[in-house]
Amino acid sequence: RRRLPMVYVEAIPVRLDSLGYVTEIGLLYTADDDGRFYRTVVSGRLLYRETVRAGLIRHIEKDLGSLALPQLPPSLAPFTVAEYFPYPSETGLVDDRQHAVSLAYIVPVTGECSARQDALELSWLTPEEALSPEVQAEFIGGREKLICQALAHLGHTS
Repeated sequence: RRRLPMVYVEAIPVRLDSLGYVTEIGLLYTADDDGRFYRTVVSGRLLYRETVRAGLIRHIEKDLGSLALPQLPPSLAPFTVAEYFPYPSETGLVDDRQHAVSLAYIVPVTGECSARQDALELSWLTPEEALSPEVQAEFIGGREKLICQALAHLGHTS
């Protein structure tokens, strides 16, 4: 971890209407070891010899449950590649533990989702709510930038 960048995947779960427009974005609410609460997205490392597709499915099931029913596209192109550094940098993304490169995806889910693992809650917010200053202030490590990028990619701007 201290000598090479780690490869991660991040998934931003969304709900779509009948025309394919995003109606809700799923954000996890969790706490760190110091008792601070914050919002985040589905994320995790890729394992050795694991495909990106398998890693995405594994982390979505781990964080949202096996009934989330994610709909991965046939071509797995991320909406962005996010670079996290263990110190403030030009990317605005920070991970105190390591240098990490993350492939970030917007993933429609159709099933029943519930917070798993370390998350306390899964909140479904409208794009406008997710872009509000109150919600944006609840992210750490610059992940609010990732949410803004994802929603801009989908045509939503603040």
